[in-house]
Amino acid sequence: MANLIGQSFRRKEDHRFVTGTGQYVADIRLDNMAEAAFIRSTYAHARIKSIDRSAALAMDDVYAVITGEDLVGKVGLMSEMESHCRLPKHIEDQIKPIMKHNVEPVLATGKVKYVGQNVVCIVAKNRYIAEDAAALVKIDYEPLPAVVDPFEALKEGAPLVQDDLDDNMQAYFHLPVGSWEEAVSKADHVIKGRFTSPRVGSNPIETRGVVASYDNRTDFLNIWSSTQMPFEIRHYVAKLLGLVEQNIRVVAPDVGGGFGPKGGLYPEEVLLAYLAKQLKRPVRWIEDRMEHMSGARHSRDQIHDLEVAYTKDGTILGVKDDFVLDVGAINYFALTCAYNSAAHFRGAYKIPVFDLTCRIALTNKTPNVPYRGAGRPEVVFAMDRIVDLIARELGMDPVEVMLKNIIPAEEMPYSQGMYYKDGGELIYDSGNYPEAFEMALEMSRFKEIRANQEQWRKEGTYIGIGFSSNVEGTGVGPFEGAKVSIDPSGQVILHVGSSSQGQSHETVFGQVAGDVFGVSLDRVTVKNGDTVALGYGAGTYASRSAVNAGSAAHLASVKLREKMLAVAGNVLEIAPEELTMQDGVIFAVSQPEKKITFPELAAAATPGMRCKVPEGMDPGLEATHYFVPPTVTYSSSVHAAVVEVDIETGFVKIRNYYIVHDSGRVINPMVVEGQVQGGFAQGIGTALYEEVVHNENGQLLTGTYMDYLLPTSMEVPVAVQGEQEYYSTRNPLGVKGVGESGAISTPAAIANAVVDALAPFHVKIDRLPVSPNRVFDLLQDAQSEEVIMPK
Repeated sequence: MANLIGQSFRRKEDHRFVTGTGQYVADIRLDNMAEAAFIRSTYAHARIKSIDRSAALAMDDVYAVITGEDLVGKVGLMSEMESHCRLPKHIEDQIKPIMKHNVEPVLATGKVKYVGQNVVCIVAKNRYIAEDAAALVKIDYEPLPAVVDPFEALKEGAPLVQDDLDDNMQAYFHLPVGSWEEAVSKADHVIKGRFTSPRVGSNPIETRGVVASYDNRTDFLNIWSSTQMPFEIRHYVAKLLGLVEQNIRVVAPDVGGGFGPKGGLYPEEVLLAYLAKQLKRPVRWIEDRMEHMSGARHSRDQIHDLEVAYTKDGTILGVKDDFVLDVGAINYFALTCAYNSAAHFRGAYKIPVFDLTCRIALTNKTPNVPYRGAGRPEVVFAMDRIVDLIARELGMDPVEVMLKNIIPAEEMPYSQGMYYKDGGELIYDSGNYPEAFEMALEMSRFKEIRANQEQWRKEGTYIGIGFSSNVEGTGVGPFEGAKVSIDPSGQVILHVGSSSQGQSHETVFGQVAGDVFGVSLDRVTVKNGDTVALGYGAGTYASRSAVNAGSAAHLASVKLREKMLAVAGNVLEIAPEELTMQDGVIFAVSQPEKKITFPELAAAATPGMRCKVPEGMDPGLEATHYFVPPTVTYSSSVHAAVVEVDIETGFVKIRNYYIVHDSGRVINPMVVEGQVQGGFAQGIGTALYEEVVHNENGQLLTGTYMDYLLPTSMEVPVAVQGEQEYYSTRNPLGVKGVGESGAISTPAAIANAVVDALAPFHVKIDRLPVSPNRVFDLLQDAQSEEVIMPK
């Protein structure tokens, strides 16, 4: 069997998920295992005057009560991730960045910087005892002025979030492409606007969790973590604890969603590793939902001040953006989100001049990290909203202005005149954006909606349609690895360095390998999320797994196939080029009776006197490949939202939604459809419901689901999807990433649709979410400005 790629196989991993036989971190039970609980700061900014733990230590079955002072000189400080701080010199020359080193201790020392920061860790026989002991610990705080607004944080004399820095501007860069002044001189109009994407959380079904176990006899440390990046955890735990990296094994078992904030390193992973070694017993910690809301990292939180120069026919000549990213108390990912925003701002539009300035502000909030889309939904919202504003200022249909400025298909590959963060030129490699837009127009019945809108409004029904497009750099490096082998039973065993949190690795990569070996999907076993299987791995984030791990799996399989044919040729005494393989058998095309099965071949390749491997070739049937992409490949999509707005309540109902996406060569259409739908669901949350809110003292006001709203299945319709398949030129499979596509354009499309529905009221939406109270306020403002309310 071959040609597995392109078919919608059912996911191999689903059986254990739907039968409840998956293994998550919370399912791990080890002998003599203790449980940890954390006391977290209730202040956004305060000095720690004293900690009295005597009563907690006096409790039975309490094994340790640890403070930050106990770890000084024993556990290193956490800081920005090295891999995200290194920029190629030519990018540094272009953007002239300022990046200040910033740190966070595993447990707070001296002062706390945000609500939810770890202050004390209690280890006990079980979680109940640990929680009871935590209630007995007395912490004396001296409150300090908190800085919550990023603009206030950037002012001279603002309270310092990080005492070792001279101000709260942690990073800065300026990216010029062309001359803004020249664009303004040629323009008929310049429009300005401020667009805000608030702070949100990721809210996976499974909260975070860690189990650590140390073997004193072998000096070996095992860590199980609900993480997206096992190899990064291994590296940093070794670094911060002074351990031998190869004596650490990190496993990400089944993971119930990650979406970005489960990437990178958390204090709990370091501390539990330390405690397991110190206490000489396994230690487990499972995050509860309240902890997750405050302590798990947030995302978004960007404010963009835009100026756009354009002509009277709607042609955009240039964009100038001055934006602030509120990164919270520490910036772990350096310029990742900020530069993602810069690189993706113009999207599918042909805009020759681009001038962007970014300031990254430290505030007394939970640290801010990449989340599905990672800096892209924020700028797509800003860009497509201001395009909509331009159209309405000119009395044109927004669709007309979008199509006027979209990059023509004949200009592909298209250069944006700058670099991507990996150092490669930002050149869109393949795609047809006008075609995608026309598909979205047809699918959404745009003309029919336009023809009926006026009549619907007369009947008191306010229906609008909004569009958004995006182009996403996917498959970012630096590399990904794969190792493939044939076991004695003839099964294909594939290990990949990426780690699944729902991306269907076992199915998709099984299809990739199965295609090369000509076997069915059930003849391929895929393993991932384990640092012991490969020397190197990067992880799953940034829509990169299919591109990088998929390419590594393909190329490793090709290497092994060639070796298998060589060994089979030696056994059968036939030239390898005359052989082929299918359904676990290698045979001569011209003499099918001359054949050898995979198990027989595995036995023939085993080291020893009977080994039939050709001279100069290592025994065994195994091959490893590390794929290093030349740069990212660019997927794209166009979204169309049809909404109905209740002008009495402000509620927005999504009547229909359409997504046309190009993810290159499609490995499994069903999986791609599911990934797009999942991203769309999270995009609805960003568009209509979700916002992390702090008061002026830095207190979290949305610390439960009573206050932080998430869409449920009742609010998420099935998006009608249309597919383009323009192969990438930058990897052997021709694939592009798809994991974030559904989330990127949803907020902009919905916001534009709401504005379109409320066109008689001339409302302007410049911040998310488009919640009922926000819509209601906009309508009230419209009335106060004496806009005539239609009947």
